[in-house]
Amino acid sequence: MDEQEVRKALERLQVPPSLIGGINVRGDVATVVLEAEPAQLASLEPVRKQIELELQNLPGITRAQVVVTAAKPAPPPKPQQRPVAPNVKAIIAVASGKGGVGKSTVATNLAAAALANGLRVGLLDADIYGPSQPTLLGIESGPPGLDEQKRMIPPVAHGLKVMSMGFMIDPKRALVWRGPMVHSAINQMLRDVDWGELDILFVDMPPGTGDAQLSLAQNARLAGAVIVSTPQDLALADARRAVAMFRQVEVPVLGLIENMSMYHCPQCGYEAHIFGHGGARSEAEKLEVPFLGELALDLAVREASDGGTPLVISQPAGTHAVTFKAIADAVWSRVSQLQNEKAI
Repeated sequence: MDEQEVRKALERLQVPPSLIGGINVRGDVATVVLEAEPAQLASLEPVRKQIELELQNLPGITRAQVVVTAAKPAPPPKPQQRPVAPNVKAIIAVASGKGGVGKSTVATNLAAAALANGLRVGLLDADIYGPSQPTLLGIESGPPGLDEQKRMIPPVAHGLKVMSMGFMIDPKRALVWRGPMVHSAINQMLRDVDWGELDILFVDMPPGTGDAQLSLAQNARLAGAVIVSTPQDLALADARRAVAMFRQVEVPVLGLIENMSMYHCPQCGYEAHIFGHGGARSEAEKLEVPFLGELALDLAVREASDGGTPLVISQPAGTHAVTFKAIADAVWSRVSQLQNEKAI
């Protein structure tokens, strides 16, 4: 006698499979567990006795016991989440190991450069505690409107679709949120925004390698990450950690950018390496990731950023714009290559 024979006997008695919590046959003893809602337990007593009699008549069974127990209530269904930007071809993180290296300014100009290169581009400001994109892009939209599906409609600035927590909070207010609240806010800006059809959605990441970065890396199906650093050793040490984090969660590192690489005096043309020079290029070689380019420390970048127009847009033929467009082209080419390799 085995479990299969006992199960056939239960079928003959027309016992619903949903009631059967377990079957055990050990030697000449057969045990059956029935699971039901608490309100049904009393009504199952005749069924329990009938099953015991049936099982005791089976060859090889001398004792049968049927136990009726209360089933655990089914957990409530989880609310269905919208997919993350379903019509976006590639989500690319712009990250840094530490703050103060110009990551947000680079992200803005990189998005503007990709747009200038003919791509459809969006920009998500995921730096919840220090949202910069409303200032960098000159947007004072207030809370975004909703479409018929209750998705937020991202404001458009200079041709870029943009979403930021800065649209929804008073700029004078400090957000004092724990990790789960930050995760929820980022998740909402990814899933509950009508991004439409885009080639690239750049994500201006929070600095560091904490909960927010890990949540984004795991939930945003990132196509790759661009790491921004200044040349000095302190920033490069944190850039190494950022590279290690993305590799740990299997996100391709598309390359390193050295920001504030040099300073050109506007009066005499003298080039000064205020933060050092070449550190990111050397680090990229050590880490075996592409080096994407050097960006100068320039008063024009600061003025354009404070004015709400990326330098790539305000000075499209300038040196900075040319550099950003080359970097954006290299990033898109690498992402396209990786996606084609994955498709093969």
